[in-house]
Amino acid sequence: MSSSDRGKELAEGSPSRDQLPSRYESQKRRDWNTFNHYLKNQRPPVPLPHCNSNHVLEFLRYLDQFGKTKVHLQGCMFYGQPEPPAPCACPLRQAWGSLDALIGRLRAAYEENGGSSETNPFASATIRVYLREVKECQAKARGIAYKKKQKNKLASPSKGDDDSSSAGFLTFS
Repeated sequence: MSSSDRGKELAEGSPSRDQLPSRYESQKRRDWNTFNHYLKNQRPPVPLPHCNSNHVLEFLRYLDQFGKTKVHLQGCMFYGQPEPPAPCACPLRQAWGSLDALIGRLRAAYEENGGSSETNPFASATIRVYLREVKECQAKARGIAYKKKQKNKLASPSKGDDDSSSAGFLTFS
């Protein structure tokens, strides 16, 4: 393609490299299309205005079958071990971080596609509780404890206590 052809395409409204959607926007659109396809394939199909947090939970559980994260069951001899020495038959699931990011993208896409923030099923307390439970379950299964650091009081901190820069972030112990 000659440079004059490229200039002609730009003038006619073809997207230039600067106008391509970001990786985040592309992923958000793919996630939104996947969720809508999931709703349409339900029996009976679920129209988007009738979608609620139960449909979102069903979707998240459906996605588990495509997961790549080994989550040991409580009866597994490797339960609670961060690096098990041998394979086991425990299921592969979606990682908590992947689900959390997915819900964030779908929450934004819902509102960008005309949904109200008050009725956003991705923003419901039910979804937040589910994500918290998945996080805790996967952390226990892998032997990783997530602990929130306590925020330091604004009053005079003790001399050797200089954790103020990381207060409120999750840490691994």
